[in-house]
Amino acid sequence: MHRRIHPAALAVAVFLPLASGSSSARGAGEVEILVLREHGVGTATLAQPFLDRFMALAAQLNGWDAARGQYLTQRAAASAFIKEHSPHYAILSLGAFLALREPYRLEVVGRVASTLVGGEQYFVVSKSARDVSACKGRALATNHGDDARFIERVVARGAFKLSDFQVIENQRPLQSLKQVLGGEAVCALIDDAQLAELQHLEGGGEVHAVWSSAKLPQMVVVAFPVAPAAERERFRDNLSHVCDGDGATACGEVGIRSLAPASAGDYAELVSAYGH
Repeated sequence: MHRRIHPAALAVAVFLPLASGSSSARGAGEVEILVLREHGVGTATLAQPFLDRFMALAAQLNGWDAARGQYLTQRAAASAFIKEHSPHYAILSLGAFLALREPYRLEVVGRVASTLVGGEQYFVVSKSARDVSACKGRALATNHGDDARFIERVVARGAFKLSDFQVIENQRPLQSLKQVLGGEAVCALIDDAQLAELQHLEGGGEVHAVWSSAKLPQMVVVAFPVAPAAERERFRDNLSHVCDGDGATACGEVGIRSLAPASAGDYAELVSAYGH
C-alpha cells in the first residue's frame, strides 16, 4: 500500500538533506542551515527519520565535520535565528526569499521542487463563484494574506488585489477550505498543496478553481555572506548529486522532483516583479 507522506515532514526531509540536529551552539567545522517553509500543510513531527537517512551522504558530499538544521514556519522566528546563529545556508519559500534577499544579502545557489510540498501554484477556489470577479467584494479566506506584496505582484500579476475582497485571515492552512465548504467564505486563496487536500475533506468535490496563477519556483536554496566562497561553490555543485546513488530511494520516497544548482538570473524576473 502506498504510504502518504505528510507534507511538512516532506518539507524538512527534502530541504534538509544536508542538515540535521537541534539549534544548540555550533561546533567546530559545523555548518548550519535554516529552512523556512511558510504556509505549509501540517507539522514537522514526522521528519526526523528522513533527516537521519541523509546525514552520512551529506558529510561525504560536502566534506563537513557536521551539519545542523532548523525548520521554521515564520519569518520573525527565522530572522531571530539568523541573527543568533549566522547560518551558512537557507532554503526558503519563494515569498520569504524575495522579502529577505536584500536585507540579508542572499545569494541564490539552488532550487528544489517537490510533488508534495506546495507553493508551486496558487488558486482561488469556490463552491458557487464562476470566476475571480465573482469573488470580489465578498468573503475570501486565506492563510497567504500576510504578504500582500508577494500575492499581488508575483502571484496575482494584476488579476486582483487583496483589498478587492473581504479577507478572512487564517493561520491553519486547511481552515480556508473548511470555511468555503461551510459557507463562511465564498472563495479561498490557496496553493497547490492545499488544493490536493480537498480530496480528503468531506464535500471537497463541490469546490472548484475559478482562477489559477502561473507556476512558480517552490523553494530557493541560498547562501549567506558568512559562507566561504569555496564551501559555497562545492555546496552548489553537490546539490544535483544529493539524489544520486544511495540518495535516490530516499529522494523518491519524499517526492523530490528536482534538486539542482541555480543562480540569480533564474529568479531575476520574479525579483523584478516583487520590486524594492
